[in-house]
Amino acid sequence: MSKPLTYADAGVDIDKANSLVQTIKKIANNTPRSGVMGEIGGFCGLFSLNLSNIERPVLVSSTDGVGTKLKIAFMTGRHDTIGIDLVAMCVNDILVQGAKPLFFLDYFSIGKLENDVASAVIQGVAEGCRQAQCALIGGETAEMPGLYAEGEYDLAGFSVGIVDNEKIIDGSSIRGGHQLVGIASSGLHSNGFSLVRKICFDTLGLKVDSFVESLNAAIGDILLTPTRIYVDSVLSLIKDQPVHGLSHITGGGITENIVRVLPQACKVCIRKGSWDIPPVFTFLQEAGNVELHEMHRTFNMGIGMVAIVPEKATADVMDRLRILGEQAFIIGDVVERTGDEPQVMWMD
Repeated sequence: MSKPLTYADAGVDIDKANSLVQTIKKIANNTPRSGVMGEIGGFCGLFSLNLSNIERPVLVSSTDGVGTKLKIAFMTGRHDTIGIDLVAMCVNDILVQGAKPLFFLDYFSIGKLENDVASAVIQGVAEGCRQAQCALIGGETAEMPGLYAEGEYDLAGFSVGIVDNEKIIDGSSIRGGHQLVGIASSGLHSNGFSLVRKICFDTLGLKVDSFVESLNAAIGDILLTPTRIYVDSVLSLIKDQPVHGLSHITGGGITENIVRVLPQACKVCIRKGSWDIPPVFTFLQEAGNVELHEMHRTFNMGIGMVAIVPEKATADVMDRLRILGEQAFIIGDVVERTGDEPQVMWMD
């Protein structure tokens, strides 16, 4: 008689998954926030809303991943920062509505569960939640044999925030005469990595531990720099400054993301050279012979978030951001638009 088969024989180790859940519980306990009910390991996450200071509460949600930046984590064997990227991509998106993140859930899927790798990823998620002042209240860890290459996994996240209906930032108050205040990114963030990998590893033939003199670091270290989380700074800014529009500069770069918050009657004139471009972008442009237009619509080019404010408030906004530890630049202006002309213009 043949040996009885188990789920483990098919590649799914329930005992190892249960052990990981206990580890995740300890990690999640390091992201405390008022409102969290229960603990990791149930069928769902519970969160109690405190609406005492909100007249007309609106929930704001976002889901995202980190794209092929995951490949860099696989190549380097470093998995402790990719979770920060995951949280950043979600919470920065709900932040542009003026919403405060409440809680976060993650989805981690792998062919063969490796608890050390999974724990490192979730530790990164927890660190991102701490930076975003939100709680990690649940998620899903799936072992799926045969679906992923050895050593690879997939990652997705989901965040929920809250904002008073009267304080939603939707761009409707933007008018000609407003100015664009760009807040510096930490580097590539989590977009454009298919092009990055083609340039670095196909065109140049680099390894992840190759030292790049112009960057004064190994290329893998530069590429894994975590996405900046703007929650603390932006929430502090909008408490006392008239911010009429916010744009998270992700896929599509500056060119395509600012227009997402512009009224149809407006366009923006962006001044080239008005901010400091981190060396990694110059390196990629030159190494890949990438046209500037393509750079601007693929990468953030050193600007991770844009605030659109009345001109009379610009100086105060700039001062406030500096006090909050952000590097900020006045990168352009909003002007009235006539006819069907483009909503983004670049000026030398």
